[in-house]
Amino acid sequence: MTIQPPPFGDVDITNCEREPIQFLGRIQNFGYLLAVSTDWLIERVSTNIGDVVGREPESLLGESVLTIVSESALHSIRGRLQILSGDNGAERIVGLDLFGTGTRFDVAIHVSAGSIIIEAEPQAERPSTNPGALVKSMITRVQKTQGLDGLYKESVRQLRGITGFDRVMLYRFASEGAGSVIAEAARSGIGSFLGLNYPATDIPPQARALYVRNQVRLIADVQSETVPVIPEFDPHGKALDLSLSVLRSVSPIHIEYLTNMGVSASMSVSIVIDGQLWGLFALHNYAPRHLAMEVRAAAELFGQMVSLIIEGRLAKEQRQLEEAGRVLHDRFVSRIVAASSTLDTIGEFADDLREIIPADGFAVYVKGEAQCYGHCPSPEEIAHLARFLNRAGSGRIFATDEISAVHPPAADYIERASGVLAIPISRSPRDYLLFFRREIIQTVTWAGDPKTKERTVGPNGVRLTPRKSFEAWKQTVHGKSFPWTVSETKAAEGLRVSILEVLLRFNEESQRQQTLATQRQELLIAELNHRVRNVLSLIRALVVQSKPGAATVDEFAAIIGGRIQALARAHDQITSADAGAVTLSDIIRTEVSAYIGEKAGRVLMSGPEIVVEAVTFSTLALVFHELVTNSAKYGALSDSSGSVAVNWYIDENDACRIEWAESGGPPVTAPTRRGFGSTIIERSIPHDLSGEARIDYHLAGVRAHFTLPGNVFHLAGDPGAPVAQAPVETQSAAAPVAALAGLRGLVVEDNLIISLDAEQMLAEHGMTEVFTAASVGEARKVIEGQAIDVALLDVNLGSETSFPLVRDLNTKGIPFVFVTGYGEAIEFPEEARGADAVKKPFVSDLLVSAIARAAARRPRKP
Repeated sequence: MTIQPPPFGDVDITNCEREPIQFLGRIQNFGYLLAVSTDWLIERVSTNIGDVVGREPESLLGESVLTIVSESALHSIRGRLQILSGDNGAERIVGLDLFGTGTRFDVAIHVSAGSIIIEAEPQAERPSTNPGALVKSMITRVQKTQGLDGLYKESVRQLRGITGFDRVMLYRFASEGAGSVIAEAARSGIGSFLGLNYPATDIPPQARALYVRNQVRLIADVQSETVPVIPEFDPHGKALDLSLSVLRSVSPIHIEYLTNMGVSASMSVSIVIDGQLWGLFALHNYAPRHLAMEVRAAAELFGQMVSLIIEGRLAKEQRQLEEAGRVLHDRFVSRIVAASSTLDTIGEFADDLREIIPADGFAVYVKGEAQCYGHCPSPEEIAHLARFLNRAGSGRIFATDEISAVHPPAADYIERASGVLAIPISRSPRDYLLFFRREIIQTVTWAGDPKTKERTVGPNGVRLTPRKSFEAWKQTVHGKSFPWTVSETKAAEGLRVSILEVLLRFNEESQRQQTLATQRQELLIAELNHRVRNVLSLIRALVVQSKPGAATVDEFAAIIGGRIQALARAHDQITSADAGAVTLSDIIRTEVSAYIGEKAGRVLMSGPEIVVEAVTFSTLALVFHELVTNSAKYGALSDSSGSVAVNWYIDENDACRIEWAESGGPPVTAPTRRGFGSTIIERSIPHDLSGEARIDYHLAGVRAHFTLPGNVFHLAGDPGAPVAQAPVETQSAAAPVAALAGLRGLVVEDNLIISLDAEQMLAEHGMTEVFTAASVGEARKVIEGQAIDVALLDVNLGSETSFPLVRDLNTKGIPFVFVTGYGEAIEFPEEARGADAVKKPFVSDLLVSAIARAAARRPRKP
């Protein structure tokens, strides 16, 4: 039957991967093979066995091994089998009289599929130096080298010295199976293969697997005839597995490969690190060359020792890289934790991340949006790449130095980003940290041009023959970046874990803070509700209790306004930045200066610096407000000659005694009726503060006596230091009604009642017309449509502030005054510097004075 070759595109050197190289059923002709059962019956023999035992090979099958092997030799073999390490091990006996004829053989023993395989080679001339001592000397020289390159060079030099081969190369495998010659020792005149690269197909997967199991392999003569092993199949139809055989014959494809290279003998010594084939010592000779089994065993031991040394140095190098990366990693984590960053702000640490994993570009892809730094694809291209990673990454680190090979659209941006390392930092939708490396155009020198391969039909179908030329052939490689190293991918995994942990902690902390904020808000609302109700109740009580003392509506409004304003001033002191350090003198001075203005200098205070607790502010403010107003109406401050002395001291019970003494005023008579003001004076301190209060009406002037318990105040500084008896400054002077006459004003206030109050107040002080607006939009319409002389702006308009109106008013040359309930804790715009601000609830005199001062600053009309 004629075999039809497949289409040319399907033909590849990889067809040799199907070649069963461990089941070839033949051995090399420099030795003999016996396969015996566990009860020592001969199962298979090599056909050349008759040359040493004098019998036909077929006649030995099924007989006891003792028919040809001596009892002493079998005893030695049994002993070695006892120490054999499983089915993957092999034992050697040097100089054994195997057949009892006096001829000595070097014997190798292993087990294959339940059969005991005995391979024998006529003993060659023994080396002059003990192989163990020789290997020790070789390893000592290797260990003295500096760096990996020095180790590689010394290793091939030592191995060539012990074996005598023409060329010894150290061949290292890349991750995808290809490899390159990284060190070479060769006799002069035969050229060099150093630096040449070999494709993965030169050593197919099944060959690489055998190099791990059988770590030394000799081909003594490439052109010699091989010897069959009979029978080819056992009674179950299975061929003999010669994976661990030292005599196993060579694949015809490999023979063809070596012949094309001109090599007559070959040997390999595997370098296995962590169970993986890291590389090979490849030995070539240009004439047949056989090495004694003892020398081959020494070369195998040398290869194992070199493997350990290389592994140790690579591990050390890896540890150094990882330690440096760990320092950078820890610094990054500490910074991101300190900054309380989120996914949206992680791009702020782009430089730190690119220091941990060197890259030409970096991008954060979060919630479908890309933040790019350095050389990157466009945001649209990154979004497309992210969709590819969602399919390819499976939530793990994804790294490639040739993204266009797996993601064809990436060919459009290979100059900006040929290599990609992606770190997934969320689940669904998946977000990424993306590191990009630019294209590096490389020139790779291969051992031979693959175009020299030819098609042929072999026992396993159509295949490509090994190339016939091994001269250096250069290839320019496009679309690749510098590869990502193992340490970089480990660093990426460390970053992934740390970032997820940090973000998880931030999320938990944010959730906790949100829960606490919700709880605080609920408590605040409850407390605010409680306080508002208390304030409303207090205002209602002030209204009800003040009514009997007023003869007219205007008098009633003045009494109520004064008392409410006293509470407001106390509240300002409570909420000020230095609320914990308000002194008794501050409270008295505030009430005096606010009510009697220019007469404030006639109130003298004396006593130690007493700092009162916030709980006492409102009570003391109302008490002194009533004392000041009564004195201004009926007492020492009602004319031009009287004065008030306020003195306090600490008594023997650590209480604070306060004395209010009026003098120089009109004669005083005791009131015939107790009004609400007198009630406040006499009962507030005992009721609210558990103190004492008494008021005496002397003809020369009123005297009041108060006692504050020690728990509502404390001394500040030197208790003996007296209060300076300086005149109390007034807050502002009242403006004459004429100051607002003829003006047109604008009141911007979102609360209707407050707006009406301000409108009435300004109208009563002479303003011709007052416009009102509840929002910025309404106010702008008034400003554009009316001639306005001055404006009153409430800072908080509910859903907005009045600050946007500042520019409109400045443009029109309209001066303005702010009204605010924020106290001192507000920062006005730069354009509003110099504008007055009146606190709520405002007093008529203070508000009108501020409006008058503002109006005086308006530009003169031509």
